[in-house]
Amino acid sequence: MNRTQNQIRTFALVAVLTLVTLAARAQGRIIYSDTADAHHDIAQALVTAQHEHKRVILDFGGNWCIDCQVLDIYFHQPPNLELLENNFVLVHVDIGHYDRNTDVAAKYGIPLEHGVPKLAVLDAHGKLLYGQVKGEFKSMSKMAPDSVTEFLNQWKPKQKA
Repeated sequence: MNRTQNQIRTFALVAVLTLVTLAARAQGRIIYSDTADAHHDIAQALVTAQHEHKRVILDFGGNWCIDCQVLDIYFHQPPNLELLENNFVLVHVDIGHYDRNTDVAAKYGIPLEHGVPKLAVLDAHGKLLYGQVKGEFKSMSKMAPDSVTEFLNQWKPKQKA
């Protein structure tokens, strides 16, 4: 076996072990509350965002969704955690099994039929700045954490000069 094949096998093994570790960490985690009032949570997030000069991220998903679990893990890893805490108020919106908070998803133009997680970014006044409509993160378990870093950097509030 040549050096390139060894490197490919090593990379593949590391990738598989990383996914297994993430899946194991995700088991039993409750991210999306089935008793939360999404409308109230969003209203509260907007108040906080206005006061702290942040944006709001609506994270549509379900606890059964491994890609949603992986996204949440990525949100809470460096450097994403600092970007998230300094620039955003995060609201987890439980979609159940595509039967909860569908009105909230519709309000922000988020089509759930293409899978979850789906994110929407709002300014501090509730104006939709961006909504994922094509399932950009629906394969999060196959994506690297830096895809979340790029997203957060793209949508964080612009610094005033």
